[in-house]
Amino acid sequence: MGIRETGRPTLETVAARAGVSKSLVSLVLRDSPKVSPARREAVLAAIAELGYRPNAAARRLAERRSHSVGVLLNDLHQPWFADVLDGVGPVLHAEGKHMLLGDGRLDRMMDDTLTWSFLELGVDGLIVAGSGPPSAALVDVARRIPTVAVGGRDLDRYGDLPTVDVVAYDDHAGAALAVGHLAGLGHRRIAHLAGPPGSAGRDRAEGYEKAMRAAGLGAEVRVTASDVSEESARRAALELLRGPDRPTAVFAYNDMVAMGVSSAAIRLGLRVPGDVSLVGFDNSGLARLPAVWLTSVDGAGEHIGAQAARMLLTRMADPGREREVRLVAPTLEVRGSTGPPAGVSAGPGAL
Repeated sequence: MGIRETGRPTLETVAARAGVSKSLVSLVLRDSPKVSPARREAVLAAIAELGYRPNAAARRLAERRSHSVGVLLNDLHQPWFADVLDGVGPVLHAEGKHMLLGDGRLDRMMDDTLTWSFLELGVDGLIVAGSGPPSAALVDVARRIPTVAVGGRDLDRYGDLPTVDVVAYDDHAGAALAVGHLAGLGHRRIAHLAGPPGSAGRDRAEGYEKAMRAAGLGAEVRVTASDVSEESARRAALELLRGPDRPTAVFAYNDMVAMGVSSAAIRLGLRVPGDVSLVGFDNSGLARLPAVWLTSVDGAGEHIGAQAARMLLTRMADPGREREVRLVAPTLEVRGSTGPPAGVSAGPGAL
């Protein structure tokens, strides 16, 4: 008499169809070498015929692994983080890992609920993208599971945790590229619309000031504070671009901030780049839109995301290895938002 099969197939129905024990089916699912080729073929045929899919929770309990990785992004509103995900996802998928996504901005509003959820769900590792200081909860979680920090090279962010790997962008060098490009076009009054006080914001502002001094423009240094929203950047840029001594070029903290500067310029009747040249940071999909066509320092989000995923997989395989820090070299993508200031020809240093 055949087994009655109703609903979703189980380990028992697979075993009955193949004529073997449940324990042998489990061995096949774990790819154990202890199973004979004939019995392995019978079990695999039964699995295919019944459409059986192993229960993920049961497999996790058996292997003490979840095959999942938590990814906590600082702010899903920012395009750069989407680029990071484009790099992380394929690498994890190729290794059979599932990705659980959390929004760090929402997490802070929820008192680290998402951070603790990653630990409760039993993720095998964690990728944290963002340059702000981590919360106490995040440091505690990083102490318990393999973790890679993305986007900020400040190693003091995780205190005495030498096993938290870091992959970051060289923000100092990226800012220098932006200033060098604008100075090469003949600009002198180059302002910087700065971002939040995390390590990336600090490094980009420091890189800007150092590059201005190196170009002999130390007296022209002008840093205006903003945050990462287009609205805040627009308000700050309206003040920056008013008056006879307005800058002829602006280096923005990121592409979203650059959009705020562009909106302010339009409101004031200024042309980009005719009246004010504009350089963003991240080279996000936003910068590449034909209607925007923004000159931007390439934040290499997809490349950094892929590197972070590979570093995490290595850390998961060898939790005790020494910390690894990778700094990604910058490039500049020149598009239509930059040009010489009015009445000035581009100099030999222009890109």
